[in-house]
Amino acid sequence: MTDTSHAEPRSHHGNTPAAWAVVVLIIIGSTVATLGVVLGDWIVFAIGVALVPVALIVGKAMQAAGLGQYRRP
Repeated sequence: MTDTSHAEPRSHHGNTPAAWAVVVLIIIGSTVATLGVVLGDWIVFAIGVALVPVALIVGKAMQAAGLGQYRRP
């Protein structure tokens, strides 16, 4: 019989709420930035570009809240 009480947490391969939130926000930011370039509106472009760092901050906050991938010790 194998003792599984010390087993490592399973890998989610990035399939976590934090990862999905980052991906969705980066896609939205890229879409808004692209729309800004196509329309020639640099303010819309800047808003789209600004969403990328916001996405990374949201992802880190969600990871810290326990909604991300577990780190191996």
